[in-house]
Amino acid sequence: MTPSSPPILDETARERILALYDLAGARDDGVLDDLVSFAAELCAAPTALVSVVEEEAQVFLSRAGTDLEGTPRSQSFCAYAMHGQHMMEVPDAQQDARFADNPLVTEAPHIRFYAGAPLTTREGVPMGAICVLDGAPREGLTPFQTRGLEILATTAMARLEARRAAREQREQRRSAAQARAALADSEMRFRTLADTMPQMVWSTQPDGFHDYYNARWYEFTGAPAGTTDGVGWNNMFHPDDQDRAWQVWRHSLTTGEPYQIEYRLRHFDGTYRWVLGRALPIRDQAGEITRWFGTCTDIHEQKLALEEREVISQELSHRIKNIFAVIGGLIQIAARADPPLLPLAADLRERIAALGRAHDFVRPHSPNSRPTAHQDSLRGLLDELLAPYQSHPGERVTITGVDVPVDDRAATPLALLFHELATNASKYGALSTATGRVTIDISREGARSRILWREDGGPRVDPATKPAGFGSQLIELSAVRQLGGTVSRDWRPQGLELVLDLPNASFSRAHRSG
Repeated sequence: MTPSSPPILDETARERILALYDLAGARDDGVLDDLVSFAAELCAAPTALVSVVEEEAQVFLSRAGTDLEGTPRSQSFCAYAMHGQHMMEVPDAQQDARFADNPLVTEAPHIRFYAGAPLTTREGVPMGAICVLDGAPREGLTPFQTRGLEILATTAMARLEARRAAREQREQRRSAAQARAALADSEMRFRTLADTMPQMVWSTQPDGFHDYYNARWYEFTGAPAGTTDGVGWNNMFHPDDQDRAWQVWRHSLTTGEPYQIEYRLRHFDGTYRWVLGRALPIRDQAGEITRWFGTCTDIHEQKLALEEREVISQELSHRIKNIFAVIGGLIQIAARADPPLLPLAADLRERIAALGRAHDFVRPHSPNSRPTAHQDSLRGLLDELLAPYQSHPGERVTITGVDVPVDDRAATPLALLFHELATNASKYGALSTATGRVTIDISREGARSRILWREDGGPRVDPATKPAGFGSQLIELSAVRQLGGTVSRDWRPQGLELVLDLPNASFSRAHRSG
């Protein structure tokens, strides 16, 4: 025989597989003892073993005819046998180059004959062998004995696999129980947290089926528990808001976009109160929506206060606009008494009317009263705002450069900003003298726009006495906070030079969506 060594294994992976078996438990319970005894009897051998080969040693799960509990792996016959598909026999170990110098051969127990059937896991990983040993050489086992030992190997492996399966089931049940306990604990924590929140909290399945409301919801609505599950929630809305709420909710379910809407929710006292509803989707690792979580916040008092302030602001603005009309009327009456003043009166009335139109841009508006003229063009907006300060376009104010599309959201802060600049210029700057002029230049570069306001020909400006106060704060509010830009001023002796640097996205929704 030529010497050879067992194949090299990935012992780390093999150890991980062997750890799945309850090998120590099988040894302590004597699970394989009857098989080992029968193997010794079947083969008329003084010693029989079930050996598991580990990284450094072989361990005997069951033994007959020896007191040894294991040996170093380097002395293991089974380390060779476990790699075969069939029985491995060594008729005379002293004549086999692999084992002739093995201490188990040269010393006690003086093994001469070995026959072992391999034990292999369900993954095909070699585990060890069931074997018989003899102190005298043999020609080999009979076919009947060979077949019997192979059947015993299959039976031994079946018993070990059964214990592994039982162990895995116990661990699965334990893991499932732990998962259920963790889920129950998590749900209890969530419900406790949700019930202590001042907002109404709700949750739905991925298709929008409402299946959870916190205690605050039932306190607010007075609805019996469970009556608003499914689609019953929509019946709690004001009839005029139900279709709109359904439309917004369906849009979120279809697109996965966050849900936000203001609607009137029925209170337990029978009245309807304004509520802000919001919801966000929860997604798994694949991006699929697993739940929706939402809140309802009572905003009734804030809504009423806002509406009241809007009504008052609109009424005050309306009265101011009427004052412009009264002034124009008084000028016309005075001019009739002195006909030579009629041309001057007509020009003055036109300027006052233009000032009224400029004021109409900056006063608070409702959705119905908001002006639409010129709001899609920055240059058009500026022409309207600056008309009161000159008899015809270009007389005192020159606008150069490109035009920028402007929508209704940007028009108000822009109108406030330039109305304040023009007012200051008419009081202290270039428009307060007959020879003063204002130049406005609009340029764009990449994703930003630059607007230059430059005054020339007005009173000499002393930086130490430059105007400040609410007007400057208003400019800062409009340019920085509302439009997201920056503003810089240079108080030159010949007049103010102000530069606005704004992102294009602040001018219109079209820029933001693009």
